Amino acid sequence: MDNQNLAIKVKDLRNRKGYSQEQLSEESKLSLRTIQRIEKGESVPRGDTLVKLTQALGVTPDDLLEWTNIEDKGYLTLLNLSAITILVQPLFGIIIPLVMWILKRDKIKLVDDTGRKLISFQITWTLTLYIVSFLASKGTFIPFNLNILKRFPVFISDFSLGPALLLFLYLFNLVLIFINIRRSQKGLKTKYFPAIPFLK
Repeated sequence: MDNQNLAIKVKDLRNRKGYSQEQLSEESKLSLRTIQRIEKGESVPRGDTLVKLTQALGVTPDDLLEWTNIEDKGYLTLLNLSAITILVQPLFGIIIPLVMWILKRDKIKLVDDTGRKLISFQITWTLTLYIVSFLASKGTFIPFNLNILKRFPVFISDFSLGPALLLFLYLFNLVLIFINIRRSQKGLKTKYFPAIPFLK
């Protein structure tokens, strides 16, 4: 593992614990300067420093030093593709990518970035979908089971503004999913927009 990857991992673990650099310094009994140098990639912790640091972060030395960020375009494709479950139930487009993101966000390159963007987009999209559904029904109800596959014939037969907007939202989402699958296969970062950044 190179120093920069180690630095990123230490900083990520520190942030997950909710520690500032000063707090990690106190918890690990290491100097603030040592923590700063490790996080800048200027030094690699060894011996007693490594033991103190990993104990404060709640990981083993092997976990820290053997961590690698592998590249797996297949998993990235599946992560993006998992959002297509919106066709069955819009909430699945949030839940399934969320589970996949949690399982591999630290292990595969670009999964953390892709997952955050995809999930934030799907939450934003789902909220928009339910608001449009509510307004289209003139405020009478919010249909939580918006299975587009079952409702498609109804939408086509009653092609008013409400169903047209819902179909547009689904089409927009599907187009973005397939665009981002192609981007992932090329090793590029995904772009899901517009999205409220629910996951930072």
